[in-house]
Amino acid sequence: MSADLVVLGLGYVGLPLARQAMRSGLSVLGFDVDAAVANALNAGRSHVDDLSDDDVADMIRSGFRATTDEAEISVAATAVICVPTPLSAEGGPDLTAVRAAAHTIARNLRPGMLVVLESTTYPGTTDEVVRPILERSGLVAGDGFFLAFSPERIDPGNERFGTHNTPKVVGGDTPESTRRAAAFYGRFIDTVVRAKGTREAETAKLLENTYRHINIALVNEMARFCHELDIDLWDVIHAAATKPFGFQAFYPGPGVGGHCIPIDPNYLSHNVRAKLGYPFRFVELAQEINATMPAYVASRAQNILNNAGLAMKGAFILLLGVTYKPNIADQRESPATPLARRLTALGAQVTYHDPHVNRWTASGADIPRSTDLEGAVVAADLVILVQNHREYDADRLAALAKRFFDTRGVTTAATTHRL
Repeated sequence: MSADLVVLGLGYVGLPLARQAMRSGLSVLGFDVDAAVANALNAGRSHVDDLSDDDVADMIRSGFRATTDEAEISVAATAVICVPTPLSAEGGPDLTAVRAAAHTIARNLRPGMLVVLESTTYPGTTDEVVRPILERSGLVAGDGFFLAFSPERIDPGNERFGTHNTPKVVGGDTPESTRRAAAFYGRFIDTVVRAKGTREAETAKLLENTYRHINIALVNEMARFCHELDIDLWDVIHAAATKPFGFQAFYPGPGVGGHCIPIDPNYLSHNVRAKLGYPFRFVELAQEINATMPAYVASRAQNILNNAGLAMKGAFILLLGVTYKPNIADQRESPATPLARRLTALGAQVTYHDPHVNRWTASGADIPRSTDLEGAVVAADLVILVQNHREYDADRLAALAKRFFDTRGVTTAATTHRL
């Protein structure tokens, strides 16, 4: 038995990649160290937002199989690493899972295999970390096997751009590795962009997210002084966005979430400090601004209550939407979590409503969930729209609420408090 592809790490990145490859006719094997994940997938159960149980069941019927048996990796022509790289205590990526995946492949590497790292990391990881581990097999990169980096660009919940039509950047450690990686991805992705090498491909991903991180921080800081100056920043952005060139609209919010924006730019900043000895000041300032937004929202909430003659202590506050982006269940790095912690620390009684989240914790304690949306809105002393899911009619909810704080700029009533 042989396979065109084995995907190591069957999460938000690996599973959609496996599905798209299969839809284009490739034979795909999934590998994960978590037996519960593998067993659930083999039973047709999905654990990521962009794939339903029916999608996984279709994959299984088409020949996909998840395994925890690393020996099966040797049957694949291409191995793609899609494992997590969380932020380490030092501020860089924790490469524990990447190293483990590389060792797993090295034990099962065969001549001619293409190995691609997709996990987000700092420039130089593919060549300095992954390559030496793989070469312990006795095979040499660029000759005995081929090595490349291709940054993941998964945007959970995006209904316009998915794996097949989001351009794929690839950079190999040799020109032949780049060619082979481009040919592989070209079998199931519409557009493949060849970078000069692995470091350029690694840095491209960090530049994408750093660009967003810094521009979000810009409008978040503007939100603070525009509020003090009685300027409607949302109207300002709308007006500025009418310029057909030289401007891209970014919007303020209660903080940034997900794996990419609050984490990836730190990899670049950490790498610059570690290797060059000086700070990447734009990134560090952006991180400072964005990280303080939940506390700023809590402070604004306290002022809203104070102006109504109410104390924060004992006030009933309802948070609407606790995921990091709308219309999905993903809570990774959601700003709702530090916001709830801050409100609770100030003495508020916090509850939440989210159509995608049945259980939510902050500071290790469960936050009570409201199932009656309109009833909870009417009863709360203050409602804070943290995430605007499509299920919410924000203007209607604002009309029902005693006080409504819109952190997403979607309401129209003059009586609504907006970020």
